[in-house]
Amino acid sequence: MAITMPKELTAKQLPQALFEMDGISRRQIEEHYTLYEGYVKKTNEIRSKLPNADRAAANQAFSEFRELKVELSFALDGVKLHESYFWNLGGAGSQPNQKTRELIERSFGSIEAWQEDLKATGIAGRGWAITAFDFDDNRLHNYIADAHNSYGIWNAMPVIVLDTYEHAYVIDYGVKRPPYIEAFFRNLNWDEINKRVDGLDIGEEPRAAM
Repeated sequence: MAITMPKELTAKQLPQALFEMDGISRRQIEEHYTLYEGYVKKTNEIRSKLPNADRAAANQAFSEFRELKVELSFALDGVKLHESYFWNLGGAGSQPNQKTRELIERSFGSIEAWQEDLKATGIAGRGWAITAFDFDDNRLHNYIADAHNSYGIWNAMPVIVLDTYEHAYVIDYGVKRPPYIEAFFRNLNWDEINKRVDGLDIGEEPRAAM
């Protein structure tokens, strides 16, 4: 049976605002963008090989089919997380709208408490810190992903994505992560984040916590 190929991905062009941020340099973003382009290319490469992989030889210890499936999750999540990360930056001066503010306050008590928790999550994680909306309890939670495809929480949607790999800040800050995270917060694009939240049915009261 023929396998239908997904449409080939194309790297998205970054908004100009990302090259004019406070505390995150143009060079840092340009170098980071090349990494994102690499994940786009690898996603397309893996997808092109999957239709011809031997499904009859699939094996959990090792098989070409398993390796392609595992690495697709890494490459494709690398694309998705980087796109969320880039587009939730470049908005210095923007502010959370009422719905976003109410959701953060419902989930963490205050904007300040959410920020403190996400900072700690960003320091504790090895790759990503993600504020995600959980559709089961109608709350935001800050999650760690040590790699693109690790510790995924099902039925939850990323709303704010912070890249904490060293490649995200080493040009500007060396190995010093805290000042980079401070710069991340200064440059959050709340207009984009508000759009993500506006698309959610957050309900008036959270259901029982999971």
